[in-house]
Amino acid sequence: MIPTSWPCPLPGGGTCEEAALQFDEARPVRLLIVPALFDEANRLRRFAVELMRRLDRLGIDSFLPDLPGCTESLQPLDMQDPTDWLDAMAAAALHFGATHAMGVRGGCLLTPNRLPALHYAPVKGASILRQMIRARILSAREAGREESREQLAALAVSEGVTLSGYSLGADFYRHFEPMIPARDALVIVQEQLGASGLWLRAEPGEDAAQAEALAVILHRELSA
Repeated sequence: MIPTSWPCPLPGGGTCEEAALQFDEARPVRLLIVPALFDEANRLRRFAVELMRRLDRLGIDSFLPDLPGCTESLQPLDMQDPTDWLDAMAAAALHFGATHAMGVRGGCLLTPNRLPALHYAPVKGASILRQMIRARILSAREAGREESREQLAALAVSEGVTLSGYSLGADFYRHFEPMIPARDALVIVQEQLGASGLWLRAEPGEDAAQAEALAVILHRELSA
């Protein structure tokens, strides 16, 4: 596995370098992995890397780019819009010469439409935001404050909002909430991996058996 970078388009024109991890031996099948979003990205990062190691052993190149404003990115998250993320993943796919894309959880909302896509445990934008709002309400209650879902939603669409430590602009929230995964992708459900999803854990983790199971599924589908 080699850390690398790729030219991410900027909304006003030009590009900036964003980080990525890659296993690249110039093999025929080249998989762009669009990571999970927000807290789930942290919980599933190690799992994604273990998956890439197993895909490498099965003869598949893979690439895991950072989203603008996330992970190692120097771009501000509160200036991002879902269209910026879609453009970024399309640019990453082109840069790495990807032949296929796989979205992980919320990353399924961002798989480039020009590539055959596989979606692992896809989730809607509204569901992600609902979980983040619920977490903020519980945190506020523990601190002795009362916040409601309605108040936070109204704030989010008018001014933007900070959820789970992530500053989301109003445009981002409005455009992200109605997003749903593409219906023509091949869906891989969690039950196929034989255990509960790692995003449900409180802390980041890994599961060798799940990583192996997903790699075998991907190899079968991508080699067909």
